[in-house]
Formats: sequence, structure tokens, C-alpha cells
Amino acid sequence: MRRSRGLVGALVVVLGVGTAVVAPGHAVGVAESGGGGRHDSVRVATYNASLNRGAAGQLVADLSTGGNAQAKAVAEVIQRTRPDVLLINEFDFVPNQQAAKLFQANYLAVGQGGATPINYPYVYVAPSNTGIPSGFDLNNDGQVAGGDDAFGFGVFEGQFGMVVYSRYPIDTRHVRTFQLFKWKDMPGALLPDDPATPAPADWYSPAELGVFRLSSKSHWDLPIQIGKRTVHFLVSHPTPPTFDGAEDRNGRRNHDEIRFWADYVQPGKRSSYIYDDNGRYGGLRPGSAFVIAGDQNSDPVDGDSVPGSIQQLIEHPRIIDPLPTSAGAAEAAVLQGGANASHEGDPKYDTADFADNPAPGNLRADYVLPSRQLRPVGAGVFWPVQADPLSRLTGVFPFPTSDHRLVWVDLRKH
Repeated sequence: MRRSRGLVGALVVVLGVGTAVVAPGHAVGVAESGGGGRHDSVRVATYNASLNRGAAGQLVADLSTGGNAQAKAVAEVIQRTRPDVLLINEFDFVPNQQAAKLFQANYLAVGQGGATPINYPYVYVAPSNTGIPSGFDLNNDGQVAGGDDAFGFGVFEGQFGMVVYSRYPIDTRHVRTFQLFKWKDMPGALLPDDPATPAPADWYSPAELGVFRLSSKSHWDLPIQIGKRTVHFLVSHPTPPTFDGAEDRNGRRNHDEIRFWADYVQPGKRSSYIYDDNGRYGGLRPGSAFVIAGDQNSDPVDGDSVPGSIQQLIEHPRIIDPLPTSAGAAEAAVLQGGANASHEGDPKYDTADFADNPAPGNLRADYVLPSRQLRPVGAGVFWPVQADPLSRLTGVFPFPTSDHRLVWVDLRKH
């Protein structure tokens, strides 16, 4: 079996609003007056906030009042980092934006822990493949039941979904979603192989491949109007490359979910196979500005993903990797030890605090990756060192917020 990722440890950074210009890869601070206070840049962030729940309806119940401790802490992280455009992963899908609106009204719009409230006039949610029964025995355990046989892992429809909040208008008329795109329709797909048979790429039967969806949640292209420029916010949450066997079905799917965006942002033949949920083919138009964001569940050098998975994005010729860092991540790797001691990657880039004994240790899993025509002027990971009073928002397992940290990049508007 591949190693299962667990949970575990504990940064904040600060950008002097509208003044500090930081070379990509350098740690910077998060200004309390950030977000809308920066007139010459826009802050884009991704945050796997672990606001998923174990049963349908539970998230709505938790957000219906302002008293949920985890939601309060998550909201405070957002208020202190003040993103202008924010993707939240692991936020259960509820129709009519019900949960998303409750989180805005009861948590984001209320000052938490002395932080300033934040308001997002634009919100986007859409269905997720998680928890939707496939009707097939996808994990080949002899029965058709449970979250592992859903199109994306989940015990109810929409569990582990996602939501986008924005200060800038989302052009909902031109949103593209790719929830239904079939894995088999990706040329050269890394389809998993059953090692017990001589046939290649046969873990899934032809009937299963006829319905199997590539995206474990969904892939969304949200055009956002930032001043006179349209920026395509390309968001997703690929499956963890774990919780499988020698066939590596989740690792291979993770690789190809990441590859989807690498192909999509390349106009012409490379993206011509892609079709959206309305049947429109092709990727981004030439010259389009974009930001890829999400928990990609792939570290460049450590962890369990297929080698080269995240390199498809961070080494893509159309993409800049701002290399956000934090002092808290570097500190946590030393304090927690275990698997972290054998990692090849620099721990200052870590964004997730996973189990250290025996594995996988802390990893870089969450990314904000702008296209080359967008100029990063700052980047960071919200992971305070333990001496910082705000480390109460990250902590150690069991976490007050999430085992992931908010990652942000500031982009020059013009």
C-alpha cells in the first residue's frame, strides 16, 4: 500500500501594504490592512481550510450561528491575510451557495480575534464529484459501496467541495467547469494497471472507463475582472496520491488532474481534446492571463506523488512559481522531526503539516501559480513561528483550523 497522509504542527508573514516589493521566494509579512488597502496589487490565495464535515447538512448547521470555533479561526486567518481572490478547498458543496453565504455573513463579516471583518461581494460554488455514486466497484474490493466507489472520494455528495470568494466581479456567464470530463479522453492518460493481470492499464474495466471522471472534485475556469484585465482563476483539488495499492490509481489520477491545467493553458493542439460541461472544446485563448490555485497534493521532491507531477505546472513555460515561504514551516520541520529529517526539499516551502511518524512529514501541497504576464510582487504562507501570538491559529494536531496553511501571492494590477 502507498503511505497514507496523516495530520500534524505549525507561520505568519507580513507585506507592508502597497509598499513592500518582494522578490519571489522571499518570506514577507501579512499586513492587517491588506487586501483592499493595496491599490497597486491584488492578493490571490488558496486555503485548504478543512471545513468539510462528516455528514450532509452538518456544515450548514455549524455555520448557521457564529459560534463554531474552527470556522472562527479559519475566518481570522482570512481576515489577517486579506486575500482579494480566495479559493477554499474542503468546503462542502451545498446548493444555492447556502453554506458559502453563511460563512460570509456569520464569520468573515464579523471581526475574529481582534481582526478586521472582510467582505466578498462575489462568490462561486458548483457541484463536486465527491460522494456521487459511480455504480461500479472502482477500488476492486468486491462490493459497490462507500466513498471509494464514488466519482471522487466522499461519503455524501459534495463533501470536500470548494468555494471561491472574490472582491472583484466573477464573469459567471463565461465560467467553464469540467466536472464531467472523462479520464480516458485525455491523450496518453496514466490509467492504472492491475498488476495481477498481463493486460496493460486494466485496473478499470471498459465500462468503468466509459463513465470515470478525471476530476476528483471539479476543475473550474472562473474569469475574474480585475480593473481592465480579465484573469482566469483556474482552481481544482486533485486527489491525494495515496490510499491505494500497487496500481497507484490515486497517484496516477493526481498526476493527470494536475496535467489537465498544464494542457489547458497551452493554446492549440495540446488543449484541443479538452471539453467542458457544456460540450465546448479547447483550452484558454492565446494570451489569456491566468492564475492556477489549489491544494494540488503534490510536493516537487518529497511525498508520494508520481515523480514530475507538480513539475508539469511549476516548470511550465507559461507559468511563474513565486515560491512562497514561511519561517513557521522551517521551524516546524525541525521541531517535529521524524520524516521531515529525511526530506530533500527545503522545509521553508512547506504548506501542509502532515504526520511525521512514519510518514509523509510536512510537504508543499498548495499552490498559487500566475501566468508569466502577471507580475508577482510578494508571496507567503501563513504559518507563524510558535513565538508569534498568531500561531494559535495554526497550532499542532489537533489543529484549530486545518493541516494546511493559507498560501498567497500578490500580483501587480497593471
